[in-house]
Amino acid sequence: MKGKIFKLTYIASFITSLLISINCGAQEIDVSNYRMLYNFSTVKQHDNSRVLEVSFIARNKKSKKDKIPVFDAEIDFFNILNDKEVLLGTSKTSKEGIAQLTLPENQSYLTDEEGYFNFKAVFEGTAGLDGEEEELAIKDIFIELYLSEIDSVKTVLVKAFTIDSLRVETPVEEVDIIISIGGMLSKMTLEEGYIENGEYEFEFPTDIPGDVNGDLTVYSIIDDHKEFGNVNKKETINWGVFHKQDKKENNKLWSDAAPIWMYVVLTFMLVGVWANYIYTIINLFKIKKEGVNLELESKV
Repeated sequence: MKGKIFKLTYIASFITSLLISINCGAQEIDVSNYRMLYNFSTVKQHDNSRVLEVSFIARNKKSKKDKIPVFDAEIDFFNILNDKEVLLGTSKTSKEGIAQLTLPENQSYLTDEEGYFNFKAVFEGTAGLDGEEEELAIKDIFIELYLSEIDSVKTVLVKAFTIDSLRVETPVEEVDIIISIGGMLSKMTLEEGYIENGEYEFEFPTDIPGDVNGDLTVYSIIDDHKEFGNVNKKETINWGVFHKQDKKENNKLWSDAAPIWMYVVLTFMLVGVWANYIYTIINLFKIKKEGVNLELESKV
């Protein structure tokens, strides 16, 4: 019993010491030595939902490699128009210093006369950190991604347009577009093009590997546009090439070919058995011959 109490006391003392050392290390951080990087962005996703995102990072003024994410900071996201402010939602920053708010496709927004959505992300501040806020104005854009074979040619067609208050579609002009495919860790860019008259067409390569079923995911991306922000669209199609790896089967107990050592051992055993048979037969003939010679000598 005393041993268990001692063990528990030791563990508790160790945890307490660890917490004290962490707190002491945190107290050594001087906020005045850091510059607060407060970045606000938005991404329109493939299902037409929209993500509002704030990255809140403290970077050392002397060493840019020294970065500390601001954790558990409460960020309020607003849709604003003139004097009106509509609270869209609140989110706290993660351990990576990221706060996100996802708005559904049918979310209604306050829109100004030029068709812009005006957003604001606000951090009220704490006793140790000053308040931060940043505004963002973007126009809504719609992307349609078509994957089809035209005259036996695999073709990617992107259409991009805006919709006004009267539901009239207007093709966009002079917008950079990126065509990429999904990979294990990140997307791989296949083509960087330019949308003209609301369209961009791209001939898809025929040697792109897919999964075991030949499926792959194609993305069309507008990246950090000054009017539209970030916009993603994706589709999955069976255009991938899957090369089955013919693995050479080594000699194993459960394979058609047994291990080499078994052939060697079996050969030695069979040679030994047959050698023993031959030796025995030879000796039998010798015994018989000696018996005949003895019989003849006895008669003489």
